Amino acid sequence: MTSTPFNALLSTQIGNEFAASQQYIAVATWFANQDLPQLARYFYRQSVEERNHAMMMVQYMLDRDIEFTIPGVPAVRNDFSSVTEPLALALEQEKEVTASIEALFRAARSEDDALGEQFMLWFLKEQVEEVAAMTTLYNIAERADNLFDIENFIARETVGNGGRDSSAPETAGGAL
Repeated sequence: MTSTPFNALLSTQIGNEFAASQQYIAVATWFANQDLPQLARYFYRQSVEERNHAMMMVQYMLDRDIEFTIPGVPAVRNDFSSVTEPLALALEQEKEVTASIEALFRAARSEDDALGEQFMLWFLKEQVEEVAAMTTLYNIAERADNLFDIENFIARETVGNGGRDSSAPETAGGAL
């Protein structure tokens, strides 16, 4: 298949999703080192979810016979000085991903690529959930009197969908 701006953006987005996955591992290990197991567990799951998003995009490219390469990922941030810092980073990251997904949708639409547009609809819906979940975690952390309030909140409440959605696109190699 011919390379198009949509295809190029999608190839770049694969790298962005892998980068997000790596960043969430760094966030998770920071929380684990702070003896905050609920936050660590949440971000380990988020890392897997971002990896699965990348692999959904890989499968789509394979299914459409679009040539692409797997991009490398930049270095991640590992050091934080407070609990809110990694949460603010995660929220900003999700907002950036949302902007990228919106650009992908617009590119597919401008190219009259109905299949690309339809594929991106699921990711648009997913980003609403991702930004809402990170906003909630950040707000809870900002208002918490102590770190255990955050831990208890995560243990008690469902924040996000945990990457489980029966309408999700197929994942290359199978979802983790």
